[in-house]
Amino acid sequence: MIDLWHGFGVALQPHNFMWSFVGVLVGNLIGVLPGMGALSAISMLLPLTYTMHPIPAILMLAGIFYGSQYGGAIGAILLNLPCHPPHAVTCLDGYPLTKQGKGGTALGITMIASFFAASIGILVMIFASPLLVSVAFKFEAPEMFSIMLLGLLCGGTMSRGPALKGASMTLVGLLIGIVGTDVNTGTIRFSLGFAELTDKVELVALALGLFGVTEFLRSVNRMEAVGGGVSVRLRDMRPSVAELKQSIFPMLRGTLIGTLFGAMPGTGPTITTFIAYALERKISKTPERFGRGAIEGVASPEAASHSKTQVDFIPTMSLGIPGDAVMALILGGLLIQGIQPGPQLITEHADLFWGLIASFWIGNVLLIVLNIPLIGIWVKLLQVPYRYLYPSALFFIAVGVYSTNNSLFEVSEVLVFGLIGAVFVALDFPVAPILLGYVLGPMVEENFRRAMLVSRGDLTIFVERPISAAFISVCALLILTQIFFALRSGLAERQFGESEHANLPVTEDV
Repeated sequence: MIDLWHGFGVALQPHNFMWSFVGVLVGNLIGVLPGMGALSAISMLLPLTYTMHPIPAILMLAGIFYGSQYGGAIGAILLNLPCHPPHAVTCLDGYPLTKQGKGGTALGITMIASFFAASIGILVMIFASPLLVSVAFKFEAPEMFSIMLLGLLCGGTMSRGPALKGASMTLVGLLIGIVGTDVNTGTIRFSLGFAELTDKVELVALALGLFGVTEFLRSVNRMEAVGGGVSVRLRDMRPSVAELKQSIFPMLRGTLIGTLFGAMPGTGPTITTFIAYALERKISKTPERFGRGAIEGVASPEAASHSKTQVDFIPTMSLGIPGDAVMALILGGLLIQGIQPGPQLITEHADLFWGLIASFWIGNVLLIVLNIPLIGIWVKLLQVPYRYLYPSALFFIAVGVYSTNNSLFEVSEVLVFGLIGAVFVALDFPVAPILLGYVLGPMVEENFRRAMLVSRGDLTIFVERPISAAFISVCALLILTQIFFALRSGLAERQFGESEHANLPVTEDV
């Protein structure tokens, strides 16, 4: 508790509090706008952190992350617009509630669920993270390689779409991550003759290209206004006692699911919300209500989303393994500040770690204070036409990238990665694993080479050490599981095709 009080002292310093407030406000605003999720917001504001102190920089990025989670629920509930994928399931019951005149109630339940789930997630962080410190010194190069390899496999195989596509995109990210000068040998790798690439591909250029420009290219033909004439009054957001009782246990179950999945590297928030929703519908005595305006269909997935958002920071900060693309970007922000995420971060950068935890509570209180009076303004912003929204975003992307190193070459990188990302998205390849591979790839390579130096080239070092062997076993199990599901799916499709062929009518030649 002493460390937590120290964290509140750090987070409430005027400079740190100001940037935390900016992050929550911007994240909430960006979360409301369709397509402009936390990933786009953090990508655009990441250059700003180059000249900032590490603590306010990370507090701002974290505020954007969890601020956008609540903002995304507003569009899903009021306008049936899943502003980013985790809120797609909220549309199923949130929008029917709005059509029944209970949109304000759904937003009120979302606000309560978000604060409750976030608080539980923060408590989990407080008690679980120090446990990792006790085993921190047992993590050497073989263990770090094994656990980061697990993060790469989880991110690649558990992403949207077929596992093979996700794994291939992770491999693309690994190749991009090793561009530049090898630290150990001084050899220049994959620079294509460009002197600007002898250092490395800039994280900001990669992120803004893959998520900012790609989204612009996908939405460039959408010229209509996003929102309609929806209004919500303040008193509409106060749920009744019966609605609160109906939501308590779904909140608890959603929080538990989000907490469990938050501690697992590579599991995105989308799968968490869908599992929470599916569980509520499965155990409900009246499953036919779901999809028609069941308040549990809003409370559980939103609680899962917010608890996962907080717990996601445990593997990112304590083990250096991001849970999804947004956490990979925040991990990149730490590396930009010269801070190496890992088990030693809690002791070496105690001000940053405990200040961040305290800022979560402060930020969630700020979210409640902001959203009660500003719901009407957020609804107005949902009516911004795409023809104004995305050109403005593209302008700020270009300015932000140029401002990092005053380099037009990096602006060109953004354009190239944007085009590449648009092609991948058009082919239904997920682009998030590219960022995961880029961030983790160099660290995987570094720890592998260090382990090889220690063992004099003996690969058995990874299975001789118990912790490393455990992670390698999980990696192997994950690969075998994906192969099994792929083979079973292929067999099922073949059997279905044969049965369809057998049922075709027989025609005779005339």
